[in-house]
Amino acid sequence: MGISKSFQLTLLITFGLMLYIIYHTENMEVQNQGQVARAQFQTDIKQYKPWVGDGEDLYKKLSEQYSFQFFQYVHKTDSDYNYTFGSLARPDDDFASKVFDIQLGHAEELGDGRIQVRLSTSSVISPSFADLEQAAHIIILSYLILMLVFAILIRVHMRRIKYAAEYISNIPNLSFQAVERSRFPGVLRPIGNALDSCRSQLKDSLSKVHAENDKLTKAAYQDPITGFSTRSRFIKYLDKVQKAKDKQIGIMAITKAAELANINQLHGRAAGDDYLAKIATCMRKAAANVGKSECYRLSSGDFAIFFEGLTLKEGEKYLDNLRGQLDEYASSAAMDSVAHTGMVPYENQCDPSKLVSLADAAVSIAQTLGPNRYHQLEKFTGNEQQGTDHWKTTIAQLIQNQSMSFFQQPIQPCHNDSEIYRELLARFYNAEGDHLPTSTVIAMSERHTCNLELDKMIVTNAIRLLSENPSLSGIFGVNISASTAMQDQFCLWLKDVLGRQRNIASRLVFEINESGMQSNLQASHNFVNEVHKVGSKVAIERFGLGFTSFKFFREVRPDFIKLDSSYSNAIEQDNNNKFFVRMIVDIAKRLSIQVIACGVERQDEKLTLEKLLVDGLQGYYIAQPEKVKKG
Repeated sequence: MGISKSFQLTLLITFGLMLYIIYHTENMEVQNQGQVARAQFQTDIKQYKPWVGDGEDLYKKLSEQYSFQFFQYVHKTDSDYNYTFGSLARPDDDFASKVFDIQLGHAEELGDGRIQVRLSTSSVISPSFADLEQAAHIIILSYLILMLVFAILIRVHMRRIKYAAEYISNIPNLSFQAVERSRFPGVLRPIGNALDSCRSQLKDSLSKVHAENDKLTKAAYQDPITGFSTRSRFIKYLDKVQKAKDKQIGIMAITKAAELANINQLHGRAAGDDYLAKIATCMRKAAANVGKSECYRLSSGDFAIFFEGLTLKEGEKYLDNLRGQLDEYASSAAMDSVAHTGMVPYENQCDPSKLVSLADAAVSIAQTLGPNRYHQLEKFTGNEQQGTDHWKTTIAQLIQNQSMSFFQQPIQPCHNDSEIYRELLARFYNAEGDHLPTSTVIAMSERHTCNLELDKMIVTNAIRLLSENPSLSGIFGVNISASTAMQDQFCLWLKDVLGRQRNIASRLVFEINESGMQSNLQASHNFVNEVHKVGSKVAIERFGLGFTSFKFFREVRPDFIKLDSSYSNAIEQDNNNKFFVRMIVDIAKRLSIQVIACGVERQDEKLTLEKLLVDGLQGYYIAQPEKVKKG
């Protein structure tokens, strides 16, 4: 039962009891007065004994003092003296007599007659009934007033509760309006205080959640190194352009930081991150006064920028600004090249894949033109192949002119003072002598099936370098592509060349990517055997990224394995990497294979890898690559 009904019932019972008590008191008073009146009548009637006369005279004499409801005198012998007045039955409209049940009857012998009377109760009941009626009116009126006041208070209370309920129900809608505390006076004040405290705490908590969500969104959709949006946002932007119904035009420029791999190898990962951040800064400065732009990082070394409402002609301002910024950065950092850019136009409902393909083609052409160059392609059809075709011509000229040079980076032995070997890093140039990105040259040579001739050129130049420079002592590693090494034609050529220069062959180690070797174990085994026959050795680089198995060791039997740099990164904190390296070292030692850890950039990494008993260390912390000095 609710408080409202409980209060009403309590009030009804209380006032009912009060009314009953007053009635009981007045009833007792009426009974007492009735007894007094009856006793007085009994005393007074005695003076009429014996009575001689008729009953009517007696009635008249007694009526002077008493009121009768019923009077009857009956003579024993003479009925002429009989007299009757009134009735024993109460009148129906005598409500007071019904409330107070009192009997004032009396019968007595008076000589030859007998008298029977019932005194009127009005004189006895009327004062008490009047008091009871007055008290009942007061009580009922008080009850009604209290009920009305209570109803008003309940209504006001219900409004306050309704306000509190509506306020609470609006909280899930993130409505944090200030609580009207005036609606919660007195005993309701704690509710108002609690609501206001809840509002403040929820608002603070929600602010914290939004802050954390912003951090997560930033982490998920914003690149931490450059501050650009991530690839997922780039895809959404292209999707929005494709689905746009209204007319939209603009330009998209893709910038490729092709020197990232070289920077990481030459100066370490921290320098690589700094390199990317500097390129992002150059892009921001170049775009500052061009127009509204959106920047994205698409992959490790690829960036994109959109300019809404601009044409290719107007976009040249950005390209010129960017090249100036990149040239300035290259000069201050003593770099040959920083990045290359390709620009294409776009419009609503364009095909995103063709747009990106066209931009990649523009970047490919820019890479063949020289350091920090850019190129624009305007049409969406028929031009996507231009970049790769341009590369095919550039690589053919590069091979024809033998336009390459070498850098060298030593590998430090861990357990003796003898040098393991030094890796030769190839660098390429176009017909004008401008530096070309090494990773792109190798990728494009494989795309155009020029990799065989390119690798022959690298091997030929390495042999010439060692033959013509007696001061270069020791063993040197040369990188060749796995697809080349798997070809019988290359194996026969290499065996013939090295067979004629056994003294140089014994000083060469051929480095091949593990993933390529895994694709064809039989061809890999054949290549290693042929190289061993002429006295050269084989190293498997980027080991651990592909499917590594004991069968690979047993059948291929390389001389060295070079662990991928990801295993060296913070290895002192990574137990999984420690376990993997320890397992590989154990297997390799059983097969007389030397294990080299690459990408070592900190002392903690060096010390941990030495404890794991690797045979050699290579990386920025050990030694930086330097140009080969001839003589």
